[in-house]
Amino acid sequence: MATGETGFDDVTFDLISVQYHSLKAGHDYGQYVRDARNAGQDEIAEFFEQVMAEDSERAKKCHEFLAKLGGIDNTAPQSGA
Repeated sequence: MATGETGFDDVTFDLISVQYHSLKAGHDYGQYVRDARNAGQDEIAEFFEQVMAEDSERAKKCHEFLAKLGGIDNTAPQSGA
């Protein structure tokens, strides 16, 4: 299996990265929703809620893929063979 510069399996690293960024963005979007609601911009708040839900689904899908990969030890650095 190919490994990247980190020594970790590329696919596992990529999934973890997408999951992290989706969860981080979801946290940030919560503030955007509040800002829009406070400004009386309900349509924009709804847009941010939709984006937040999409990122939540993305993070969930990554979690599912990572669980499937759990049968192979892709969590530890791979030897450079």
